[in-house]
Amino acid sequence: MSEKLTVRQQQVLDCIRQFQNDTGMAPTRAELAELMGFQSKNAASDHLRALERKGCVRLHNDRSRGIQLLNAALWPDDELPVIGRVAAGVPIEAVENVERSVPVPQGLFRQRPTYLLRVQGDSMKDAGIFDGDLIAVRKTSVARSGQIVVARLDDDVTVKTLKLSPQGATLMPANEDYTPIRVSPDQLVIEGVFVGLIRDAV
Repeated sequence: MSEKLTVRQQQVLDCIRQFQNDTGMAPTRAELAELMGFQSKNAASDHLRALERKGCVRLHNDRSRGIQLLNAALWPDDELPVIGRVAAGVPIEAVENVERSVPVPQGLFRQRPTYLLRVQGDSMKDAGIFDGDLIAVRKTSVARSGQIVVARLDDDVTVKTLKLSPQGATLMPANEDYTPIRVSPDQLVIEGVFVGLIRDAV
């Protein structure tokens, strides 16, 4: 989140998160006002607009339950979401739903990751990344040559080491049984960079 929340804004955000965890959907403005003890829906709307300005929620005013929690607001600071699976072999279609959250203490990694992805396959085993590992990913659209990246190819996602050359980009496996994947710059979309892993977290 880009700006620190006031105590009241944090309470509103926690209320939305708890309601969504309990019911599977966002509260209406009227429900939020009642839960928070506000006199009117307008008070709830004022807090929601402030949370939107600070990057915690996105408001869809054309919907009754149009409060969308953004990634920065979905989880407490000491937890990270596990979102889907990522192939460490041939690319597989990414599963976008959040499986669960995992406690990740601040300072565990040199760079704070944005989310965790579960590895499927053994193409990165020589880099110490094994089938079933949770890899910690910092969301970014840019990466340097030599970094392990989460890359999207059309609708598929894979984890490989990025190698850049004047001829283009190559996604390099860390297992001699797999073939490097050569991609054109317009085909390659970087989803994030690898910053560490968590093993046996299930």
